[in-house]
Amino acid sequence: MFRSLRTLFLTRRTFLIGWSLAVLFVLGWVWPWLFVWTKLIFLFFVLAICADLFLLYGRRSGMKGTRRTLERWSNGDNNPVTVQLESGYGTPVNLRVLDELPVQFQKRDLVFKARIPSWGRRDFDYEVRPVTRGVYRYGAINALVSTPIGLVERRYRLDADKEVAVYPSYLQLRKYELLAISNRLTLAGVKRIRRVAHQSEFERIKEYVPGDDRRTVNWKATARRGRMMVNQFQDERAQQVFALIDTGRVMKMPFEGLSLLDYSINAALVISSIAMRREDRAGLITFSDKVHDVVGASRQRGHMQKILQALYAQGTDHRETDLERLFVTVRHEVHQRSLLLVFSNYESVQAMHRQLPYLQRLARQHLVVPIFFLNTELETDLKALPHTTEDVYVRAITEKMVHEKRLIARELERHGLPAILCRPQDLTVSVINRYLEIKARGIL
Repeated sequence: MFRSLRTLFLTRRTFLIGWSLAVLFVLGWVWPWLFVWTKLIFLFFVLAICADLFLLYGRRSGMKGTRRTLERWSNGDNNPVTVQLESGYGTPVNLRVLDELPVQFQKRDLVFKARIPSWGRRDFDYEVRPVTRGVYRYGAINALVSTPIGLVERRYRLDADKEVAVYPSYLQLRKYELLAISNRLTLAGVKRIRRVAHQSEFERIKEYVPGDDRRTVNWKATARRGRMMVNQFQDERAQQVFALIDTGRVMKMPFEGLSLLDYSINAALVISSIAMRREDRAGLITFSDKVHDVVGASRQRGHMQKILQALYAQGTDHRETDLERLFVTVRHEVHQRSLLLVFSNYESVQAMHRQLPYLQRLARQHLVVPIFFLNTELETDLKALPHTTEDVYVRAITEKMVHEKRLIARELERHGLPAILCRPQDLTVSVINRYLEIKARGIL
């Protein structure tokens, strides 16, 4: 009995009728004939509530439901969720659905309304965009059912305590993998890099298409086929590509809800996949004041899953970055000349100069590409026109900070470190472009 009462809710219609009856009863003391009619209306009202309760509670299980979503969510992407509800009532019912989202979303107003026919089913679709990795726990699907009478509602709590793990952006990874397989990476903004040398071996003869280097024309094959044929060369294989990701405090800054660390993790996952598809070996090192994880370079089956699991476990620890320990680890773990993509962030020239000696020492044996980020919020502020003296002062400071970022990039280039300075949203494409450029020029 008490258990059923916890699922019972009175509707707004019931309260309106109840207040109206109360007013009529009061007025009945003035006009006695009104008191008689009010008692009759009250009797019909009670009978209607009883009929409504019978229709709602006449079945033990009047509503079944489940929540369907991906086995794991992709961080920073829109992930589809479907709430499926099936009615066990022999009459049409009205439905209000409140899905209890994980606390990480801080959203409590996801409500759907619908009318379900007798024995019918209804699907409710929506998307969620997580911005932090980890385990997300759903609450229950609260289905509030009412009959056409609409005086009471019965609540069903369905599919409670469902957990979903949020991994680095594997949806972005799949997107670039598909484009790489179909040789259509240019659709994602990846530039077509012209090969400037052929240090690698001959692969095959193919028909000329616009954009191919005319210096590679195979005149003998052209004469035999009657159309222009060119030699195609494959990049040097089995080179090593390491993503070195700083997990210190400088990577905590968020842009569009996603931290710089998560942007770097998503980009590292994609570039590792692209490198392995081009038959290079991919590896991973994460560090802050100490080295956290080292995944050796490989392209064996299951290696991408190992990288994915290592990236999933990363988090910013608010520590100051220590490149000296990173240098020692690279020296002991990476014996072959490799491409080192160093994901970090520099907010001042002084911060860059503290790390520069270690980057230069790494560059003696490897090709080091420092990667850091533009502050897009500052660039947005520069578009606003100043109106007061304070606005002029703020604009001058903002311009100085933006200029300092570009000054850092030029300083790194001057010391032989081909840096990448980009918006966080453009990171993945920028890293792929630099990797393809390095491979095409054969400078690794």
